[in-house]
Amino acid sequence: MPEAVIVDAVRTPVGKRGGALADVHPADLSAYVLRALRERTGIDPGVIDDVIWGCVNQVGDQAAQIGRYAVLAAGWPETVPGVTVNRACGSSQSAFDLAAGMVMAGQYDVVVAGGVETMTRVPLGSGRDLGRPYGPLVRARYAADLTGGEFPGEDFNQGIGAERIARRWGLSRRRLDEYAARSHELAAAAIDAGAFDGQLVPIPGKPDFTADEGVRRGTTAGKLARLKPAFREDGVIHAGNASQISDGASATLITTPERARELGLTPIARYHAGAVSGADPLMMLTGPIPATQKVLKKAGLSVSDIGVFEVNEAFAPVPLAWQAELGVDDRVLNPLGGAIAVGHPLGASGTILMTRMLHHMRDRGIRYGLQTMCEGGGTANATIVELL
Repeated sequence: MPEAVIVDAVRTPVGKRGGALADVHPADLSAYVLRALRERTGIDPGVIDDVIWGCVNQVGDQAAQIGRYAVLAAGWPETVPGVTVNRACGSSQSAFDLAAGMVMAGQYDVVVAGGVETMTRVPLGSGRDLGRPYGPLVRARYAADLTGGEFPGEDFNQGIGAERIARRWGLSRRRLDEYAARSHELAAAAIDAGAFDGQLVPIPGKPDFTADEGVRRGTTAGKLARLKPAFREDGVIHAGNASQISDGASATLITTPERARELGLTPIARYHAGAVSGADPLMMLTGPIPATQKVLKKAGLSVSDIGVFEVNEAFAPVPLAWQAELGVDDRVLNPLGGAIAVGHPLGASGTILMTRMLHHMRDRGIRYGLQTMCEGGGTANATIVELL
């Protein structure tokens, strides 16, 4: 079976809602990261077999197969196809896994995987507002839990799922807020150290937009304690210990080692293993736990073999419950901060995390990195890459 290697990974700085990227169409935002891949690698886009693009809310500006329009906006040949995938928050991580899988299957030689989400222009839940996506049969299946149980009367809801996780794992408001403050502190330190400089794509007309906008320096658990719970009056989840609503795009270039040599490209890492898993759709956000266990078993590796873990910070209970189950040390869990600090532009976040992780691995000489992402509906992706 052919190997899949990652040649480059780029991203925009993450813009906060209503911030620097608010006036940029998502197809154009996608084009900027595609163009950056071409400029950095010197690759002829005509050799790319496909562009696999993640996007969650595929309505409004993000409707009509945005993966294809990203290619056209980039000015690439019309012969280059594009496809849009949706696995909720894990959409671009799924795009990455699918791209690597197609290369390893021998179907593609060169493929781009990435994603976009402009949550300012296409608000969270825009697609859901158009209908009832869960349907009568799903509701009937979980009727007892929706009408009774710990949180009676609540619908399928990620915020309530986070509340369920906090209660199940005994995570206090103070513990969640301490973790959230840590995210801001680490993200600010990473920015100051230039950790992201080699991966960020400049946005035309925005010379001052050079760093993730959401980081709030000086955030403390004490300051976060003043915020009102968002989902329940007696709850522990609020805006400060949840991921920020954001705008952004990211892209990776994947090929085989042989094709990379032919094209004069030097890969960063190889795709080692990937897995997807399902979990309780009411708890919703615990999928990274079984997905991580599954991918480690598939790879023949243990937790101690992994030098860095990127666990998407959708809500603070997600990485904390995951950490409690896997026994991972603080030092290797989200060492650059996460979505609580920098934001979570849904369809782009998978390859944003991968970009951050790959560059961190290269900077620190870390052999194995593992990324996992919770997703709406109770699924999760987990991916392991190996530094070359």
